[in-house]
Amino acid sequence: MDRRATCLSLLAISVLPVSMAGAQPARKARVAWVSMEPPDPELPFLVSFRDGLRTLGWTEGRTVDLDTWWAENSRDRLLALIPQIAASRPDVVVAASSLAVRPLIDANLQPPLVFVVSADVVIAKVVQGWSRPGVNRTGISFFSLDLVPKRVQLMKELMPGLRRLAIVGWPPHSGELLELEAARKAADALDVQHQYFGVNSVAELDSAFEKIVQWKADAILVFAGTVANVHVDRLAAFAARSRIPAVSAWAQFAERGNLMTYGPVLHESYARLASIVDRILK
Repeated sequence: MDRRATCLSLLAISVLPVSMAGAQPARKARVAWVSMEPPDPELPFLVSFRDGLRTLGWTEGRTVDLDTWWAENSRDRLLALIPQIAASRPDVVVAASSLAVRPLIDANLQPPLVFVVSADVVIAKVVQGWSRPGVNRTGISFFSLDLVPKRVQLMKELMPGLRRLAIVGWPPHSGELLELEAARKAADALDVQHQYFGVNSVAELDSAFEKIVQWKADAILVFAGTVANVHVDRLAAFAARSRIPAVSAWAQFAERGNLMTYGPVLHESYARLASIVDRILK
């Protein structure tokens, strides 16, 4: 099966308002970038964010200091870093990974928190509401139920003989039930059988692979979130080995060997994230 990577930039992001003043700060600003990734100064999302700041007139070392904090895929590591982040006295904290958001919220840091999440921010209790956050937090959410049925539709167009669709997700993900309902309705409308495989751990992912093969799935729909992000290479290897094509939301899902992506281009979104930080700092 030939792989076709379709990476579309969609208006699937929502930016929440924050209150702000209008003057450029006289002193050098300090921004804390907090990621769950291993240390990587060339991380594409960080590069995009830096480019966004530069485009908006910020110069590192002169008008802004950007401190990078790396949790190395460990929640315990992140919790150990939080006191150090607070001690550095940043003007803005950027939660650059969905998994970093909740620990940073629970730490009750004083600076504004700018986040990137793939969940419903109200259900996840990141903010109180879309139009009125009610808290000192704002950011971008990639959560969009409208895109879920479109991914199912595209799979059906690519595979007219599609009869069984395996749906892989992460049960703790805020909005998971809404996404599952949308996927099921789309599959039912196309007369496609479906079965949900919830994955909470690496061991459960291996088990899900076995069950998907046993169920004789024709294709896999992977919900955007932890499973799609952290295990993208393993999903691609499984899809190639079992000859079961997979589709999800992020561009790297297709770039790393899976069949197709339909969703926002994240690099552009991280550049846009810089504009939110810019508005807060000003």
